Amino acid sequence: MSDRIVESVIDQFRTRAEKGKRKYGTTMERDDLTFAEWIQHLQEELMDAVVYIEKIKQSDWISNTQQR
Repeated sequence: MSDRIVESVIDQFRTRAEKGKRKYGTTMERDDLTFAEWIQHLQEELMDAVVYIEKIKQSDWISNTQQR
Protein backbone atom coordinates (compact mmCIF):
# COMPACT_ATOMS: atom_id res chain seq x y z
CA MET A 1 0.00 0.00 0.00
CA SER A 2 1.36 3.40 -0.97
CA ASP A 3 0.83 6.50 1.12
CA ARG A 4 0.76 9.61 -1.08
CA ILE A 5 1.62 11.88 1.83
CA VAL A 6 4.71 9.85 2.75
CA GLU A 7 5.73 9.62 -0.91
CA SER A 8 5.42 13.40 -1.21
CA VAL A 9 7.69 13.91 1.80
CA ILE A 10 10.25 11.45 0.40
CA ASP A 11 10.22 13.28 -2.94
CA GLN A 12 10.75 16.58 -1.14
CA PHE A 13 13.74 15.14 0.74
CA ARG A 14 15.26 13.91 -2.52
CA THR A 15 14.71 17.26 -4.22
CA ARG A 16 16.22 19.12 -1.27
CA ALA A 17 19.23 16.79 -1.19
CA GLU A 18 19.85 17.35 -4.91
CA LYS A 19 19.56 21.12 -4.46
CA GLY A 20 21.98 21.02 -1.53
CA LYS A 21 24.48 18.97 -3.51
CA ARG A 22 24.36 21.50 -6.36
CA LYS A 23 24.58 24.50 -4.04
CA TYR A 24 27.24 23.24 -1.61
CA GLY A 25 29.00 20.60 -3.73
CA THR A 26 28.63 17.95 -1.03
CA THR A 27 26.10 15.75 0.74
CA MET A 28 25.21 15.16 4.37
CA GLU A 29 27.75 12.34 4.30
CA ARG A 30 30.50 14.94 4.45
CA ASP A 31 33.10 14.49 7.16
CA ASP A 32 34.78 17.89 7.23
CA LEU A 33 32.74 19.33 10.11
CA THR A 34 33.29 18.82 13.81
CA PHE A 35 30.51 17.79 16.16
CA ALA A 36 30.32 21.38 17.40
CA GLU A 37 29.97 22.66 13.83
CA TRP A 38 27.13 20.21 13.14
CA ILE A 39 25.40 21.41 16.32
CA GLN A 40 25.88 25.03 15.21
CA HIS A 41 24.29 24.28 11.82
CA LEU A 42 21.37 22.55 13.53
CA GLN A 43 20.86 25.45 15.93
CA GLU A 44 20.80 27.95 13.05
CA GLU A 45 18.27 25.84 11.12
CA LEU A 46 16.02 25.59 14.17
CA MET A 47 16.29 29.32 14.78
CA ASP A 48 15.13 29.88 11.19
CA ALA A 49 12.19 27.55 11.84
CA VAL A 50 11.17 29.58 14.91
CA VAL A 51 11.25 32.77 12.83
CA TYR A 52 8.97 31.13 10.24
CA ILE A 53 6.56 30.04 12.99
CA GLU A 54 6.45 33.56 14.42
CA LYS A 55 5.77 35.00 10.96
CA ILE A 56 2.85 32.63 10.49
CA LYS A 57 1.50 33.38 13.98
CA GLN A 58 1.54 37.12 13.27
CA SER A 59 0.05 36.84 9.80
CA ASP A 60 -3.56 37.46 8.85
CA TRP A 61 -3.73 33.90 7.56
CA ILE A 62 -3.82 32.48 11.10
CA SER A 63 -6.54 34.94 12.14
CA ASN A 64 -8.63 34.13 9.09
CA THR A 65 -8.26 30.39 9.64
CA GLN A 66 -9.37 30.60 13.27
CA GLN A 67 -12.55 32.43 12.26
CA ARG A 68 -13.74 29.53 10.13
